[in-house]
Amino acid sequence: MKLLITGFEGYIGTRLTRSAIKVGHDVTGLDVGFYRDGNLGGGIENPPTIIHKDIRSISAEDLSGFDAVIHLSELSNDPLGENNPALTYEINNKGTERVAELAKKAGVKRFVYSSSCSVYGASDEIADENSPTNPLTVYAKCKILNEEYISKLADDKFSPVFLRNATAYGLSARMRFDLVINYLAGSALVTGEIKMTSDGNAWRPFVHVDDICRAMLHVLEAPKEQVHNKIFNVGGEGSNYTIKEISEIISEALPGCKITLDDTNPDKRNYRVDFGKINTQLPGFKINRDIKEGIKELISAFKAAGMKKKDFESPEYYRLAKIKFLADAGKIDNKFYFKEYAV
Repeated sequence: MKLLITGFEGYIGTRLTRSAIKVGHDVTGLDVGFYRDGNLGGGIENPPTIIHKDIRSISAEDLSGFDAVIHLSELSNDPLGENNPALTYEINNKGTERVAELAKKAGVKRFVYSSSCSVYGASDEIADENSPTNPLTVYAKCKILNEEYISKLADDKFSPVFLRNATAYGLSARMRFDLVINYLAGSALVTGEIKMTSDGNAWRPFVHVDDICRAMLHVLEAPKEQVHNKIFNVGGEGSNYTIKEISEIISEALPGCKITLDDTNPDKRNYRVDFGKINTQLPGFKINRDIKEGIKELISAFKAAGMKKKDFESPEYYRLAKIKFLADAGKIDNKFYFKEYAV
């Protein structure tokens, strides 16, 4: 397919772009470039044609000629979203609505939206795609608004699908250490301590970044009737862990690490997710990355890169810290427009 990946220079986007090119798609990447300097784990081989634009500034012409769009380009994670809620709605909600509207107008046939299991928020039940949502943050609330809006655009010529990804982990060229497993594994290596900011009892589902990419390419290529206007939780049977259990797995991979809990600070985000639908209703697709092996792979990569504490703490690998760095350096304005791209 002639494929546009928005947010292609991000944590998931770099891995997805590699995979999409490898299987033969003609890829164009759209990205504003916030995280371009966060290199760890290699760059993008055979980089695609690039559109340097903010999603708030794109036109239907930018999206014309594509068979499909995979939309990743939003402000990623809860701390960044809560930093400026009004601006998060402007970018993550209104910006995404604009991308979907223009894609339909431009004749794009397939639209894959990267949503999140964080829409379940807090629940004592195991959530499936039909469960009530309970988003606790602006980031998660925007995901629900976008699913609802894009779903209404669906028709015979415009086929969206929604992937509610579990919390991602794993190596990427645009590494993130503000993701739970990546952070705890990195901290364990460079400090000898697995220091949690909660009591560790909260449940959370996890999925390797490569499995997210596989899911996106699978639904893109699946027969339309299998995926049209449907929601799929992205994860596997063994994806649900408490944060304390994750810490114990990391300590097994790095013997001698000290685990520190904060018993005074329970995590409000507490949910488990059922992933039966994607693993049974999409022929040929199964989650295939094991979390224990994924953590060992991460630690090995950090060691191979010679990662030190100063590298681990660099703002390049933390979404909120990088945005603040760009603002303090005068590179973006108070609406998060790059000044050379502002309109």
